[in-house]
Amino acid sequence: MAAGDRIWKNARLLTMAEGATELGLIEDGVLAARNGRIAYVGPQSSLLAELAGFEPVDCEGRLVTPGLVDCHTHLVHAGDRAQEFEMRLAGASYEEIARAGGGIVSSVTQLRAATESELVRQTLPRLDALLAEGVTTVEVKSGYGLAIADELKMLRAARLLAAERSVSVATSYLGAHATPADYKGRNGDFIRDVVLPGLEQAHEQGLVDAVDGFCEGMAFSPNEMRQVFDLARSLGLPVKLHADQLSNLGGARLAAEYGALSADHLEYTDDAGAAAMARAGTIAVILPGAFYFIRETKKPPIELFRKHGTKMALATDNNPGTSPLTSLLLTMNMGATLFGMTVEECLAGVTREAARALGRQAEIGTLEAGKWADLAIWNVARPAELVYRMGFNPLHQRVWHGEPAS
Repeated sequence: MAAGDRIWKNARLLTMAEGATELGLIEDGVLAARNGRIAYVGPQSSLLAELAGFEPVDCEGRLVTPGLVDCHTHLVHAGDRAQEFEMRLAGASYEEIARAGGGIVSSVTQLRAATESELVRQTLPRLDALLAEGVTTVEVKSGYGLAIADELKMLRAARLLAAERSVSVATSYLGAHATPADYKGRNGDFIRDVVLPGLEQAHEQGLVDAVDGFCEGMAFSPNEMRQVFDLARSLGLPVKLHADQLSNLGGARLAAEYGALSADHLEYTDDAGAAAMARAGTIAVILPGAFYFIRETKKPPIELFRKHGTKMALATDNNPGTSPLTSLLLTMNMGATLFGMTVEECLAGVTREAARALGRQAEIGTLEAGKWADLAIWNVARPAELVYRMGFNPLHQRVWHGEPAS
């Protein structure tokens, strides 16, 4: 029997399999893992004899779901922006905060001053908060360096997180996040001098799994993002996009045109954008933390996504400026209470659909044979409790690649 050969018995398995009724719930279920991958999932009565001798784990009737997936974070950053939060509460405008050195300028300054090891040290507590709620896979973006060396530093720090904890880390190159002060008014030059060569270097060094960008009036236009996506395509890298958060520049349609893994935020996405995403298989990543924190009033068009069959994921968008959120459980509650998402949509949004948003649906996101045995075992009686509670963590145990993990 190899390491990772275990069998979880007496479990209520929430498989989250595509098309399954009741979230794929299997009462009195059994899940067996061989070499860290699921070898069997189903009723006790159908368990293969060859698996019966694996190391047993009695779940004592607990609910078992796929390990949670946080598919959109800016987890690697330096310092915080609590001071500007306090200034906003006191009535300061965005411009006043910016003049005082706040906003993304503050994050860039702090990031550039931090060493790679300091970034890892500062990020681990945020990562640990996610892991404590059953997260087994997390996406981490660059985007606060805005210089080639610092963007690469962020990506290296993100890769190092997986060496420090039992977690899978997907990295996204977000060089086209904002234009730094020394390139103000010269987006084209910044893309040519920094974003594109930075992407090439990140790819050469094996630091990037996907390419992201911020398509918005205050960031980059669709035509500017095309340059980045064209290079990503030539390098064989999938793309994602911060789209339609503050206005509708056609970001959702642009993402769909490039077959993007996901388009994220989407508050201003229209019918054509939702339909294009559905046709392309581009996941709509809903980010209620940012909506709440910046006091947005325009909600993402959940009904349009349902109408067109656009699949939806949920994520924390953890970042120091607009979503200092490190709880996927609270994210699910926000998705339900703020946007009217159902329990099934919320749970699928942090498992199956979040895996799709990372292009990892063949490996994680559901409890099915052949996938990694990434599990979250919960002290709850029914799935709705995972969405219903606020500030309460019912996790009993997290399992990553078949191994119990703290």
